[in-house]
Amino acid sequence: MNGLRTARLGLAVALAFGGMAHAETAMQDGSKQADAKQDDPNQWLEDIHGDKQMAWVKEHNARTEAELGGKPGFAKLQSDIRAILDSDAKIPGVYKQGEWYYNFWQDKQHVRGIWRRTTLTEYRKAQPKWETIIDLDALNKAEGSNWVWHGASCLRPAYTKCLVSLSPGGSDADTTREFDMATRQFVKDGFVKPLAKGEIDWIDADHVFVQTDFGAGSMTTSGYPRVAKLWTRGTPMSDAKVVYEGKPVDMSISAGHDDTPGYERDFVNRVIDFYNNETFLRKTDGTLAKIDVPDSMQRYVVRDWLVLEPRTDWTLEGKTYKAGSMLVANFNDWMAGKRALTELFVPTATTSLAGATWTKNHVVLNVLDDVKNHLQVLTPGNGEWRKSEFVGAPAIGTIGVSAVDAVDSDAVWMTASGYLTPTTLSIAEVGKKPEALKAMPAFFDASKDVVEQHFVISKDGTRVPYFIVHRKDIKLDGNNPTLLYGYGGFEVSMMPGYSAIIGKAWLEPGGVYVVANIRGGGEYGPRWHEAALKQNRHKAYEDFAAVAQDLINRKITSPKRLGTMGGSNGGLLMGNMLTQYPQLFGAIVIQVPLLDMKRYSHLLAGASWMAEYGDPDTADWDYIKTFSPYQLFDPAKQYPPTFIWTTTRDDRVHPGHARKMMAKMEAAGKDVRYFENIEGGHGAGSTSEQTAKTWALNYGFLWDALGKK
Repeated sequence: MNGLRTARLGLAVALAFGGMAHAETAMQDGSKQADAKQDDPNQWLEDIHGDKQMAWVKEHNARTEAELGGKPGFAKLQSDIRAILDSDAKIPGVYKQGEWYYNFWQDKQHVRGIWRRTTLTEYRKAQPKWETIIDLDALNKAEGSNWVWHGASCLRPAYTKCLVSLSPGGSDADTTREFDMATRQFVKDGFVKPLAKGEIDWIDADHVFVQTDFGAGSMTTSGYPRVAKLWTRGTPMSDAKVVYEGKPVDMSISAGHDDTPGYERDFVNRVIDFYNNETFLRKTDGTLAKIDVPDSMQRYVVRDWLVLEPRTDWTLEGKTYKAGSMLVANFNDWMAGKRALTELFVPTATTSLAGATWTKNHVVLNVLDDVKNHLQVLTPGNGEWRKSEFVGAPAIGTIGVSAVDAVDSDAVWMTASGYLTPTTLSIAEVGKKPEALKAMPAFFDASKDVVEQHFVISKDGTRVPYFIVHRKDIKLDGNNPTLLYGYGGFEVSMMPGYSAIIGKAWLEPGGVYVVANIRGGGEYGPRWHEAALKQNRHKAYEDFAAVAQDLINRKITSPKRLGTMGGSNGGLLMGNMLTQYPQLFGAIVIQVPLLDMKRYSHLLAGASWMAEYGDPDTADWDYIKTFSPYQLFDPAKQYPPTFIWTTTRDDRVHPGHARKMMAKMEAAGKDVRYFENIEGGHGAGSTSEQTAKTWALNYGFLWDALGKK
């Protein structure tokens, strides 16, 4: 599923859904905590790893597994999903470092996975020869650990010195160790970031930027580093020199190095909240020069260019630039005080910018028009930018583009996918016909299905799109088991894509699948997102309910046959469907959710999401309480069958949200069951076995509750 929006900043700070706080306990004043406990008898479940709490978890897991795991067909469903996850026929996505193309791979033989590499010549083959760099299963066996891969970054230009990040059980907190590509060994006395939230970034062979938990006061209230330091090889991390120190209430602080040859620069990024930040150029003498743009502006630097994307309409020197535009300026000129801007993209009523991929000589714009992709190529030269179409781009389907090597070439990876169309991967030189390299096999029979896009008018008159996948011969009798999925937050767009698991577990047996592109997402740019922020959050829920009602009105389904599913921020959406629109649904799946919006800002990384939801400790509670499912739950009301699940290792969204909602519903005698994977982080599992089990429980529950036609 989907995690929450990652800010598109030059120093990409991976904050997906705000991340988790370093501590696993609530951060609040003791008296407030005591008062809250008196009001909330289930608050004891917030102690994540307590013996009593874990006994509660295991008891409920056993009940749910006995109920759902014992149903006819469950074992086959789980086996089918596991086979998909372990399939050798999946596309091995690669990224280029030097002359090598790297991939992280998991299958039946490599449960935790292997980090490996090959050449482009080999990668073009149906069965490439791979060279294993790190075998995570072997490492775990040798160290008695349960490491989950978090990635690796190697130092240009030789790419022999690498920083490898590993997480225990899938949590966002990880450790980073220096690895020598030549010896295939972790470097003794090399750079090591201890287990904590944060990151480490190469400057050169003997220096790194590091931001992590340096001790008391070094983390923000959101649980991210608030201090960035420069660390020299051969010295203890405690001697690293402070580069920048933010405020405790900031979201995070980071420093990073741009290693583009000829443009080597250091930047510091202060993330104030999810939608406001400051970026500084760090000069050679260590002083900082702020990039002078509004804090809400998304910005990054590519070679000569400062790229700006305003989130709100922005007036500069008498000209107004629309929210969602893409603007460029010469970076050095901007820092010198000049304010010449060029508009590369201007949104319309139906279009938004989904992304921009920079190559050596071009930038490829990925534009959404009513949630359909269109690629454009822009090329700078002679004081202007020339626009052209991307040669060979598919006419239909969801298209993704990324640079193969943004420094040295104009090659891009291009993926194309659809609900019924397996993903294909091509490589293309900008301006030339793409070369198809890989294609995912068809994991389910889609020959009987069709995809449609519809629009519905929401409560306030807004036109809301949604996609529906159904049998070609569907009977509009209201008797079709239907699954409605949504997210609606953090400017995340829900795009059509091939999901073998959904296809095998839901579409192939005859289910109807629907995805709602509700407000709060990014389908129509910042305006679509901001339309459902804070006090307007209800509009996302009204949009989703309007789609559900439209499915019923069209007689595609009926309330007893309509199920819904969502996770993370989408879990909050599900909680509101449960408590505010229970009459529309026959089953609800609530995944790794936020539910207690009174205490969310005190649990793990909750403070980092206040820019999205508001601050419940202020007058904002007057509107937050209108979409807080834990408080909205009414024991006297009738609710549809519900399945709530989370993971113990989720250090983004505190598992207490799910636990407490389960306890409250269970005490009221509602039709509810619960599952908590002990590993998995903010997802369904750390291994294919865990993931297959979780998804089999999801779809097994839905078929049981909604029934097959």
